[in-house]
Amino acid sequence: MTITYIVLVILSCINIVAFAMYGIDKYRARKQQHRISEATLLGIALAGGALGAWIAMYTFRHKTRHVKFVLLVPLFLAAHIYLIYRLYSWL
Repeated sequence: MTITYIVLVILSCINIVAFAMYGIDKYRARKQQHRISEATLLGIALAGGALGAWIAMYTFRHKTRHVKFVLLVPLFLAAHIYLIYRLYSWL
């Protein structure tokens, strides 16, 4: 098992969780139920789930009017792409 495979699996899992969390929060918003905090949603994006969060934002049309989400999630995604590039250029 290579490091590339391990990183890919971990990032895939985090992004699936992020996508699901944004979908669940949108569902709960519609049903007026207890919501997932904005800090948690941004935290999962920062932790490696920015791609899943970004896709979910526009799939579910959720948090697209919140400036901090519209700015931070793509910023996190760009940072993740840069870090992955630097990691693999270093190896």
